[in-house]
Amino acid sequence: MSLLDFGLLALASLFTMINPIGVVVLFSGLTSSLERASANRIALKAALYAAGILLAFALTGKLIFDFFQISVNGLRVVGGIVFFMMGYEMLQARLSPMNFDDPEDLEPLEKDISLTPLAIPMIAGPGAIATVILFINEQPDPAHRAVLFTIIVAVCLLTYLGMLGANRLNRLIGEQGNKVIMRIMGLIVMVIAVEFFFAGLTPYVQTMMSTG
Repeated sequence: MSLLDFGLLALASLFTMINPIGVVVLFSGLTSSLERASANRIALKAALYAAGILLAFALTGKLIFDFFQISVNGLRVVGGIVFFMMGYEMLQARLSPMNFDDPEDLEPLEKDISLTPLAIPMIAGPGAIATVILFINEQPDPAHRAVLFTIIVAVCLLTYLGMLGANRLNRLIGEQGNKVIMRIMGLIVMVIAVEFFFAGLTPYVQTMMSTG
C-alpha cells in the first residue's frame, strides 16, 4: 500500500474511532462549571495522555502480538466486529462511547478528569487502540510507521483544538448538527469494519478450503 493510501485510510479510521465531535460534546458538559483556564489545562493534558498511549501501543504492537501469539488476521476479524458495533452506536447518534448509568455522572467533576475518562476511554479508547495496533502490524516499515505516528499526533491535536473551542463549536453546530455528523461518521466506521472483517476472514476460509 502506498504511503498516501495508507495515510488516508489510517487518518479516516483513527478520526472516526476517536470521534473528536463526541469528545468535544462530552468535554463541554464535564467542564461547564470550570474556569476556562482550568478547562484548557485539562484539555491539553487529556490530548497529551491520549497521544502518548496511542504512540505506546503503536511502538509495542508487534511485541504484544508476539507475546500473546496473536495473528494480524485474527485482529482484523475481532477489530472488524468491534468497529462495527461502535459504528452502529454512532449511527444511533449517541454522542459518547461511554455509558453512564447515573445522570449525576454527567455533571461536571471536581477532580482532574484528563486521564480518565477523557484520555481513556474517550480519546484513546479500545477502537482507537485496536486501529493503531492493526495498522502498525500491517505496515511495519519505518516510512509507514512515521506516517501513522504523524496521524496519531495530528488527530489528538485536532481533538485538543476542538476541546478548546467546545462551547463555541456546540453553539455553531447545534444538537441536530452533532447527530448528523455522528451518523455519517458511524456509517464510515461500519464500512471500514466490514473491510477489516472480510480481509481477516478470507485467509481462514482459504486455509479451510485448501485443507478440506
